Amino acid sequence: MALPKVGSIGEYIREQRQQAKISLRQLAEAAGVSNPYLSQIERGLRKPSAEILNQIAKGLRISSQALYVQAGLIEDREPPSDVITAIRADPLLSERQRQVLIDIYESFRKEAPAGDEQTSQNARPQRDAETDDDPLPEEFLAALEPYAAPSGNDNVTQETKEG
Repeated sequence: MALPKVGSIGEYIREQRQQAKISLRQLAEAAGVSNPYLSQIERGLRKPSAEILNQIAKGLRISSQALYVQAGLIEDREPPSDVITAIRADPLLSERQRQVLIDIYESFRKEAPAGDEQTSQNARPQRDAETDDDPLPEEFLAALEPYAAPSGNDNVTQETKEG
């Protein structure tokens, strides 16, 4: 999960706070730290501990791992996927919406078997002979019926005439 490169962890926290449209005072309260201390972190005068970073991440509603990587406490292990990059870049999403989407996406990736990983560039629906024959739920079939192609026998049924 690569992060935008900024000068310091404080600048990154400030950037995230401003994107989330949270005041310094609101974030300090949500994170359980004092206003002056958070201000000093943002200005690069103090280096927060991992615990403080975790509290700030909760206040910002972002991944604490993102802050740990930015602060140099852990190494960024995996390049970002195109999906996560797109979610982070979408200006119409709130920080909370971004984080929820990223969490859901990452949970799906963790569930996928290692050999079945796909990137957005080569993603194709996986065809499985066993599941392709599963019928769609009745409400889907009913909704799709007016758009169904006539069968190969050229007989037009009453249903397709009405559709």
